Amino acid sequence: MSITVGEIRAINRYPVKSFAGEQLEVCQIEPSGVEGDRYCSFHDLSKEDWSRYVTARKVPKMMSYKAEYKDGDIRVTAADGRVFGWDTELLEEIQSLTATPITMSAYKAPHPEAKHPELLSVDGASILLVTDKSLKKLEAVWGKPVDQRRFRGNFLVEISEADLGEGEWLGRRLSIGGAELQVDSYCDRCVMITTNPDTLERDSSLLKQVHKEFNMNFGVYASVIQTGEVRLGDQVVLLDNGLKRQ
Repeated sequence: MSITVGEIRAINRYPVKSFAGEQLEVCQIEPSGVEGDRYCSFHDLSKEDWSRYVTARKVPKMMSYKAEYKDGDIRVTAADGRVFGWDTELLEEIQSLTATPITMSAYKAPHPEAKHPELLSVDGASILLVTDKSLKKLEAVWGKPVDQRRFRGNFLVEISEADLGEGEWLGRRLSIGGAELQVDSYCDRCVMITTNPDTLERDSSLLKQVHKEFNMNFGVYASVIQTGEVRLGDQVVLLDNGLKRQ
């Protein structure tokens, strides 16, 4: 028996790793995840594998650049309104933010340690889901509003079945719109969530609360079983795949 556990309240796409992204009303799910998501990234020329990624953990100003994906192209807008493509002009711009020699990934370059060849520059799996239930709990213990964009999830799910939050989804499948996902693991959090996505100010107390209340796990990673379209308001359905509730 399948159970409706919530609905999609926000869809986020981040075409360039560690840049600000865009909010959508509808998206296409392809084998690598949301179409246009994490298609591009910057690399440290002196590093290999996972450590080669240049992110806002070391270059916080990267988050002041907003990336959009449209008609197969990447468009990047700086805080001062300048517009870039995925080109050498943008590389020079980001290089000016760090002394570390960097380069740009190829368009839709595969993750260097991916178990599946289509996995792009994401941290764990194709899709990241965050729930309003966890956000509300975090807000209560932190004592401040928490912007869901801090967690850079692709989907914000509004929970309707209180006993079946994201922890109950692990190892099971979700049907969302025309897509089907396999929930693989929790997302282990880092200092990235301490950065306000608008002001870029950091507050380490948020990470301390995530450690205390969530054991650093916030949101879940899922891989793509079936591609399809997902829209705001689509129901999130937990499928019966033979596993019993704990």
